[in-house]
This record gives sequence, C-alpha cells and structure tokens, in this order.
Amino acid sequence: MQPVLGAAPPTPRADRRRQRVTFAVLAVSVSSFALLQSLIVPVLATIQAQYDTDQATVTWVLTGYLLSASIATPILGRVGDAVGKKKVLVATLVLLALGSLLAALAPTIGWLIAARVVQGLGGGVMPLAFGIIRDEFDDQVTFALSVIASLTAVGFGFGIVVAGPIVDGLGYHWLFWLPMIVTALAAVAAFVLVPESPSRTPGGVPLLPAAPLALTLVALLLAVSQGNKWGWGSPAVLGLLAAAVVIGTLWVRVETRVAVPMIDMRMMRLRGVWTTNLVAFFVGFGTFASFGFLPQLLQTPPSAGYGFDATISESGHLLLPSALASFLVGFTTARLIGWVGARRVIATGTLISAAAFASVALFHDEKWQLYLATTTQGLGSGLVFSSLAGVVIASVPRAQTGVASGMNANIRTIGGSMGSAVMAGVLTASLGPGGFPDERGYTIGFALLAVGMLAATVAAAYLPDDRSSRPARRTRSALADADNAELGYLPAAPAPQ
Repeated sequence: MQPVLGAAPPTPRADRRRQRVTFAVLAVSVSSFALLQSLIVPVLATIQAQYDTDQATVTWVLTGYLLSASIATPILGRVGDAVGKKKVLVATLVLLALGSLLAALAPTIGWLIAARVVQGLGGGVMPLAFGIIRDEFDDQVTFALSVIASLTAVGFGFGIVVAGPIVDGLGYHWLFWLPMIVTALAAVAAFVLVPESPSRTPGGVPLLPAAPLALTLVALLLAVSQGNKWGWGSPAVLGLLAAAVVIGTLWVRVETRVAVPMIDMRMMRLRGVWTTNLVAFFVGFGTFASFGFLPQLLQTPPSAGYGFDATISESGHLLLPSALASFLVGFTTARLIGWVGARRVIATGTLISAAAFASVALFHDEKWQLYLATTTQGLGSGLVFSSLAGVVIASVPRAQTGVASGMNANIRTIGGSMGSAVMAGVLTASLGPGGFPDERGYTIGFALLAVGMLAATVAAAYLPDDRSSRPARRTRSALADADNAELGYLPAAPAPQ
C-alpha cells in the first residue's frame, strides 16, 4: 500500500496486523479454489444419475473446469502484474462465487458444465495470492508462501475427503453452495482488507499473445484429457496434438517479437524458472493422478481379487492423513529451507513421494499399508508444494511474480492431466471380472507414478540453491524500480556516490 503524503508511517504492530488479515483472506481464497478442483471427483456417478446423462458427457464437468483454469491461471496472473493484483483477485473471487452459484442452480448438465467453466476462472487466485505475499510480507515471505502453497495440495486432497459427507448429509448441490458462500465472503474481505500493490509490469495487458496461448493450452489439455476415450491414435486427438505444436510455436514467435509480451521468454529461460516448471510437471504427474485413483482402489470389491468395497466417504478418509501431513509440513519448510536450502528440501520431498507410490504399487493388501503410504506421500508432497513457489518467485523480478507463478501452476496442471491419462490407460488396458481393472494395473500404474517422482528428483538437482535474499526492508517503490530495471524496462539507478 502506498504511503499517504503527510501521514505517519505504519507501526510494526500495524504491519503485522495487516499481514495476518491479508494472509487469512488469501488462505481462504486459495483453499476454496483447491477444494473445487476435486470436490466433484468422487460424485461424478451421482451427478450422472441426477441429470440422466452418460459418462462421456459427465466427464466434461471436470474437463470444462480444467480447460478454463488452464487458460485463466497464467493470463490472470499476468493481468494482475499489469493492472493490480488486488483488483484482479477480487474479480476472480467474484467469478468463482458466480460459477458456484450457477452450478448450484443448474437445471441441466449443459448448464452445470458451463458453470464449471466459470468456476475454472478462479485459477487466477493462486498466482495473484503469491504475488500479493511477495509484495506485502517482507521478511515473512518464505513462511507465508510455504503455507499458502501447501494449501493447494491440501485442498485438492481434502475436497475428495469431504465430498462424500456433504453429499450424504446435505445433497450434492451443497458441493457448490458452500464454496459460493465462502468465496463471496472472501471477495468482500479482499476488497476491504487486502492492500493494493504498487508494483506493475509496464506496457499494460498484451492481448495479441493471449489468443495463441489460450488455443495452445486448450488443444493440448483437451487431447490429453480425452485421449483414453477418443483413442490416442484417433484423428481428433492427433489433430489436437498437432494443433498444440503448431499454435504453440506461433505463440513463442509472437512473444519474442511483440514489444510487450504476455509471457516474457527471457524469464522462462531463467534457471530458477525452467527447473521449477520441470519439477512441477512431474510432481503434478504423480500427485494428482494418485489422488484420483487411490479412492477407486479402495472402492473395488474384494471379488475382483483386491480392494475393500469402501463407500465414497470411506475411501475419501484415506486421503485425510495425507492432507493433514501436507498442511503441517507447510509450517516447517521455511525453517528447513533456511537450514539446508530449497533444492535439498524439494529433492527430499520428491524422493519420499516416490517411495510412497512404490509402496502402494507393491503393498496394498491391507488398509494400514495404504494409510501409511498416503501419510508418507503427504509429507513428501508437503515439502515440495510449500517450497516450489518460493523458488520460482525468488527467481523473477517482482513485476513478473504473477505470470511466473501462474505458468508454474499451469504446468503442474498439465502434468496432472497427463499422469491421470497414463494411469487411466494402464488400468483400462486389462479388465478382470465385473469390469474392474486387473490388480497388476494398479501395480504398474503406481510404479509409473513413482518413476515420475524420481524424474522430479533429477530435475530438482538442477534447482538454484541460493539461500540469500534481497534486502527485505527496502521501500516498495525502490523495489519496483529495481525489478523493472532487471527486466530491461527501466535503466538501473546509478549507485550512490
């Protein structure tokens, strides 16, 4: 917040109070979006029956949300960098609440899918929250980022946990009413309580590069999410993949030639950016695919030769220890990073997750084995999620925070989509009695997720490990000028004589 001319500067106590309030608003905002990513996953069959539709149609309740979020996350992050993070955060929360309201009132499956597309625009919450934290939290940036980032994994897992009890007790419409109420209150709180950032990316919002970026993401994610249904060799999937390559190449050429790019390609080549993006891809590949298929493993009846015939609520309980472990780890990673560096923390987290997935692949005859594995995986993913955002944000100038963190979150989404597609392909390749996947499908599938996390460990070895930070107490206007100079928008200020 810019100081008022002639007004006394805020006291340290007032600064801390403002930080706590801002943190609470951002935590609620990020948690709401993360929950909406997964609340629907366990109840797709209920929605299919409610609207008397088929499985191919009801999957668009997930696909529409995924496509919308993939476009909104980097673009709204960039818009926030240009016009103000608070303004865009409030608008994003309003859209998230509106989408939830439309979904709660949906009379048809088409209406529900359209509402989920509106909800997906809430993907901008994450990069905007990260940018506000960097602007406002000074020497508490690492801790605040760690906790907020861990909420993305916690919310995804917790959404699967609470979906069953909400549906059983209130009905599936309350999967939308509750988030609508919470996000509407968060929007009001953000408007009233969150300060606006003085840092801006010069040049406004570039519209020309946004179109090919959006088309590239739609083509890629649509092909990946529908490949198992349409066939990976089908003309539709091959055509979409080819379109993603062609339009993506065009997008890169446009970005390198326009005066004001949507995504600065110089930024994407920074070591702290491309390495975190690579880690994020493989982490998404393993983590989100496992969340989607572990409940399915528990819900399989023992007549298939494995499984526990669990209900939706019972299978959701499997992810509760994982979610809690991830959340609690988020409070410790700032100190761990200060001791050993982010690179070691992230590499340790990916190795722990790899071991957990390997354990599920080999040992899933007893529930306690799965609970132990998922709790271990929660510890690993907590270390990774709560550390990764800090690395990418520390690697870019302040005016690029939103777009850099938005692209990182989006690449993690792409990885999750590909991991889910691979897992679904493995499981459906060989079906046993009753149409359930053969047990070896889960063995192979979770072994592949473990390999993905090992690949993330290799990528983590290339992360920068600079534990020093820029001075935290410089004025925000000085920081904004220094960041713009880093980007080449302004000449660097001469050193004082």
